[in-house]
Amino acid sequence: MLLVMHDQAGAGAPDNFQRLWTPHRMAYIKGENKPTGNGPGDGCPFDVIPTMSDEDGLVVARGVAVYTVLNLYPYNSGHLMVVPYRHVSEYDELDAGEVAELGEFTQKSLRALRKASGAQGFNVGMNLGHVAGAGIAAHLHQHVVPRWGGDTNFMPVVAQTKVLPQLLRDTRQLLANAWN
Repeated sequence: MLLVMHDQAGAGAPDNFQRLWTPHRMAYIKGENKPTGNGPGDGCPFDVIPTMSDEDGLVVARGVAVYTVLNLYPYNSGHLMVVPYRHVSEYDELDAGEVAELGEFTQKSLRALRKASGAQGFNVGMNLGHVAGAGIAAHLHQHVVPRWGGDTNFMPVVAQTKVLPQLLRDTRQLLANAWN
């Protein structure tokens, strides 16, 4: 492959890197599909997803009080979220049944990810409140992010880009099949 040096018109020395464009990330950056307020009727995607088919909503499994869904903007392939149906922002606002099922679905998420993808480790947790990093602070959700040895490579470090090897719909189907 022949690399061509391009004049960067005063923006520094040309770096010879090819560019990997991820225009689909612009929806996340611009805050598309984010709630317009804190109430359950304010456009919260976590309130809309349960009304969709599993395939269209990327739902892996549904329970009585919670459901598990693929993250539309994942950190890694198979990045799941366990979400209560009830629109609630704080963990200590959940009732005992919601807490129990959230824990049960977190365990099932771990098992399904191990079975479907051979995940070797996990990051599990919640960001409660905007200042804690919650993208949608008005509706509590627990992240379950699979990890593999060597999954941190130059792409996220240098290019601030994740390379996901599988389409979300395909990942959802694998995890739904592995769900017990």
